[in-house]
Amino acid sequence: MSHPQSFVTEFLRRLEVSHPTAPHPPHRDFPSYNLHDSSERELVVTLSRPRSFQLGTGASIFTDCLIPAIISARHEVIFVTCFWAPSKTLTAVSEALTKLATHRRAAIQDARSRGDASSPPSLRVRICLSSISLLQKLRHPQSRSGYVYPRESWPKKLGLPDAALLEAGRIELRVKSLFFLPFSVMHPKFVIIDRHRAFLPSCNVSWEAWLEGCVEIEGDAVRSLLFFYSRTWEQPVAHDPEPRFGDGGDGGGDRIAEEPFFDVRQAGLALVPSTAHHHASLPEQPTLPTLVLPSSCHRNPRFHPFPWQRPPAPPRTPLNMALLQLLEHARRSIFIQTPNLTSEPVIAALLDALARGVDVVVVTNRNMMLLEQLVTAGTTTAWCIRSLLSRFGRLQEHPDRDPEAGRRGPGRLKISYFRPRCRAGSGTRESRPLIASPDGEEPMHSHLKLTLVDAEYAVLGSSNADRASWYTSQELGILFQGHEFCNTIKAGVDSVLEGRLELVFDSNDERRG
Repeated sequence: MSHPQSFVTEFLRRLEVSHPTAPHPPHRDFPSYNLHDSSERELVVTLSRPRSFQLGTGASIFTDCLIPAIISARHEVIFVTCFWAPSKTLTAVSEALTKLATHRRAAIQDARSRGDASSPPSLRVRICLSSISLLQKLRHPQSRSGYVYPRESWPKKLGLPDAALLEAGRIELRVKSLFFLPFSVMHPKFVIIDRHRAFLPSCNVSWEAWLEGCVEIEGDAVRSLLFFYSRTWEQPVAHDPEPRFGDGGDGGGDRIAEEPFFDVRQAGLALVPSTAHHHASLPEQPTLPTLVLPSSCHRNPRFHPFPWQRPPAPPRTPLNMALLQLLEHARRSIFIQTPNLTSEPVIAALLDALARGVDVVVVTNRNMMLLEQLVTAGTTTAWCIRSLLSRFGRLQEHPDRDPEAGRRGPGRLKISYFRPRCRAGSGTRESRPLIASPDGEEPMHSHLKLTLVDAEYAVLGSSNADRASWYTSQELGILFQGHEFCNTIKAGVDSVLEGRLELVFDSNDERRG
């Protein structure tokens, strides 16, 4: 399957215009891509084969999906996240590594006793993180070399197993952090197993019971993720850091994966269930055109605090540009689910789409991470929603109708806040939330990052529609083109959102009124 040429050709043209010299000076982008080099463009414009899509809370996704994948690895685990904190998730990760090391040590000892040279090979594990605490960030080295945690600090500072246990199981662990003042966290989250399959969750290693999502992929896009990883976290940076395990494939076609060394059924690990659990296996999903979209961190937040100052344009990263191009070219519908909505470029693009007659649905949160919003954006989601509604009201008063151009007046705008399901009653904000349930954790907020356009394009990954993601944080998005895949994602999200939405505004109801 090839890429839809009109979208990709325009996307690459915009990238070349925004990157007139090749490559950028290395201090500007992190990671840096030479987008005038065809081999590096192919790391952005690529192919993938989705294998599964899952929804739940962070702990449920880790215990049901990510940890089983980690302990199945034979050669390498690359585990990149942003926030790392004591939690059910961290306990589960540590327990899984402990059992894996114990199992591998027993296998090594058994092989030695039998004089068998085929004992387990070393397992290379890389854990990469950005944020542990405010004090850690204030004290963090401001170097791209980051901070490598000494092995003796793993149990106490990170909640990880003792180094001696891991080494006895031939697990070669390295833990590294990167952070740049004032706000530049490394926000991507992904797990790569044996350089063959990858998972892109929205969740961190943290205690929050939030609604999260995770997509699993195989194919050439995994190599693109490896490249992004190596340019950010490995020193020295290389185009492809080491020979790949297994064959590269052409999007997940004929490769037969090795049997897992340690199966989750052997491990006996605890599962954290969630009331929002949804799993879609995608065994028949075809190879899809895919864009792996980096967004470099930027230390300058480019605040324009005075009302007479125009909002600055966002950094022209591949992720920002692809998202704006999608919103600009939307013809029928846009669905955005985001933890926060404080990015003016996103809000302006949604208003432009509405003016063209495109229907827009937004799902976000009422009061999530308010202090973080005020510090990184100088505003909140609720204030931005009020501004969006005010500007949409003016658009309704002066619609841009042009029958010859196919413009039918403003599209439908529907905005909802996510909320937990309630114990009883009508589901109003005054009802008691279903915080605990025999069926598992109930998500308190939505942390899923999803954009769907025209039921044809889906963007998942780490980026929120907030100012921090668009201006300062390092982000990573993945764009899939495929009608069936988009419908599968939307159906799963709709099933989980049922009973968990508080309607804020629906212009259809306004018109009926």
